[in-house]
Amino acid sequence: MQHGYVEEYEGLLTDVAASGRRLSRDEVERRRESGERAAREGLALRESIGHHLAAVRAAWPEQPLSRRTTLDLLTAVEQSVDAFCGGFERAQRLAVRQEEAERREFVDDLLYGRSDIGRIAERAERFGLRLSQAHAVAVARGPQAYSEADPVPQRVERALIGRFGDRHILLTTKGGRIVCVAPGDQADVLTYFAKQAFAATGGGQVAVGRPQPGPRGVVHSYEEALGALDLADRLDLDAPVLHAADLLVYPVLTRDRQAMEDLVHSVLGPLRSARGGAETLLDTLTAFFDAGCVTTQAARHLNLSVRAVTYRLDRIHRLTGTDPSDPASRYTLQTAVIGARLLGWPGKGA
Repeated sequence: MQHGYVEEYEGLLTDVAASGRRLSRDEVERRRESGERAAREGLALRESIGHHLAAVRAAWPEQPLSRRTTLDLLTAVEQSVDAFCGGFERAQRLAVRQEEAERREFVDDLLYGRSDIGRIAERAERFGLRLSQAHAVAVARGPQAYSEADPVPQRVERALIGRFGDRHILLTTKGGRIVCVAPGDQADVLTYFAKQAFAATGGGQVAVGRPQPGPRGVVHSYEEALGALDLADRLDLDAPVLHAADLLVYPVLTRDRQAMEDLVHSVLGPLRSARGGAETLLDTLTAFFDAGCVTTQAARHLNLSVRAVTYRLDRIHRLTGTDPSDPASRYTLQTAVIGARLLGWPGKGA
């Protein structure tokens, strides 16, 4: 098939050697189209250029040429090869853009479950995934939104490939975040991804969903990872890596929103009557429970004296009728505090 391109080229060289003319615009365009066909048919550019140079030798007149004719012939060679390479590269760019569009469509279908399961699984092989097994998804976010062309996700991808090679891993971006899909039995991949993403984003945050089976499992694990990041925002969780498996209690608490709102209003509602509102006392309770109910640690976190924290806890006891230091009533109060943070109370008027 390569010889079809070369035969036309040989004819052009013979004519140029005889007439000294340059290639016409139509001839240049045909050479460019030849390059596009060669790229679409999978021919190597290096091999194609080799055939062109061989054609030059074959078409070179046996009799000695004048300097002018030699220059004309070499100019025609330059025109023809440049046009051929230009067409070859244009076809390659179009193929890359088409591949990127198909990959983006696949990522959307995979993470959102928009397509037929069988079709997703069939296309997954092409992109390095075997959806017959369980997969887990990790999502990393940083101070800015990322696309696949940005240096940060490319740096993370190079690190993963360098460490694990072909482990049936898919790394992409979605919604400005970096997403890694890996086999569910290869926790080391996602651990390494989290480490690399944290470093590359300058201290971002990574959430890891649980391994889930089948094509729909990728969607579920991805949603768990996104849910963990949302919880981190609402609960001010600053851990660099969040595991959805460690946060399962929070979706349970919010499953009945009305019941949670009733609990928050009933238990914490009296704090609204405090001077300055409920926020200061709620922050005190949050620090106290996060510190394992150790007053000295809570005071250190709040940059207050132990005496000031103790005074606030006493104030909470008087207003709510519930003693934060009493193990018998602590669970109800702590659950209400968690509910307030999840609902955005009292700032959002939940």
